[in-house]
Amino acid sequence: MNFELPPELLELQAKTRSFIAEQVIPLENDERQNSHGPSEALRRELVERARVAGLLTPHVSRDMGGLGLSHVAKAVVFEEAGYSWLGPTALNIHAPDEGNMHLMEAVASAAQKERWLRPQAAGQTRSCFAMTEPSPGSGSDPSMLATTAVRDGEDYVINGTKWFITGAEGAHYAIVMAKMEDGAATMFLTDMDRDGIVLERNMDAMDRCFTGGHGVLRFTDVRVPATDILGEPGKGFRYAQVRLAPARLTHCMRWLGQARRAHDLAVDYARRREAFGKPLAEHEGVGFMLADNDMDLQTSRLHIWHTAWLLDQGQKCNFESSRAKVVCSEAQWRVVDRCVQILGGQGVTAETPVMRIFTDMRAFRIYDGPSEVHRWSMARKIVRAAQAS
Repeated sequence: MNFELPPELLELQAKTRSFIAEQVIPLENDERQNSHGPSEALRRELVERARVAGLLTPHVSRDMGGLGLSHVAKAVVFEEAGYSWLGPTALNIHAPDEGNMHLMEAVASAAQKERWLRPQAAGQTRSCFAMTEPSPGSGSDPSMLATTAVRDGEDYVINGTKWFITGAEGAHYAIVMAKMEDGAATMFLTDMDRDGIVLERNMDAMDRCFTGGHGVLRFTDVRVPATDILGEPGKGFRYAQVRLAPARLTHCMRWLGQARRAHDLAVDYARRREAFGKPLAEHEGVGFMLADNDMDLQTSRLHIWHTAWLLDQGQKCNFESSRAKVVCSEAQWRVVDRCVQILGGQGVTAETPVMRIFTDMRAFRIYDGPSEVHRWSMARKIVRAAQAS
């Protein structure tokens, strides 16, 4: 095992860290954002700054205009980008676009890549991933998929409702999961201005770091040409795993940056703030929390790096990405929660960024599958492996 980062990656890490500190964090209080995320104007300014810095879309291949980073390299750069809640937007690695671009590179045809992926990799467009549905449709259980796609000549006609669709407002195209007449799930690509697609509303959510918020989409007799099927018909669930395993991990990477920032702020405050005749950091109760933070941050980082390394070896990592997602989402949440406690009044007000990080991060334990679903899935695989041995 060698945990030493190569010089070129250390240089990229330092470059990203400086970019976030100098070009992104100063825009965190910019008025061009609301409870549903940064505006398109702010997003474009952030993207342009990353383009000038040579940091735009680092996860996409060089052929498509990115930096072509490995999963391990992404782990390092994404953590640095995540130090600001605007960092992922700036580098064009925010959810759901980052996962969608990964899926498009893996599955889309050459024509589809030129039409949808290339402009997205250039930061010109955004996308959404329309899979989650209100009850009785699919949520954590994808087999409950209710949106339908019926063949009509050279087209498919899609009907259904999707909700909690991140980035729906302002998205240029969508990847839509729908059930065909034989019951198999298929992914479809569609421009968002196509007749029959309506953004009914944006849902009020705890987080406000995702451009476009979380929308409710209605599809009414939406005609999509058969040529706009993503990949092969009937393989939607298989492609979902191509997208979700790395996407779970990149969530962990980005939120690790936010947790590290909260910890840095708590350490600085605990060093300076005095109570009962000495700095807070010298009180055992506060010192123990700082030590626990360090352990949770390092545990998260090791899970991320190990799973990223496995992905770079060509493994699917469905089990390992579930494990990392649960460990990281819970450990990073504990870090931020402790930071709120250490900061006291400054932790529950906007006097520091920690309150914002706290409210943004809580949903991480639900995104890309709640912890309970991942534990259940892992348990089944553990038992099956034991039975097979």
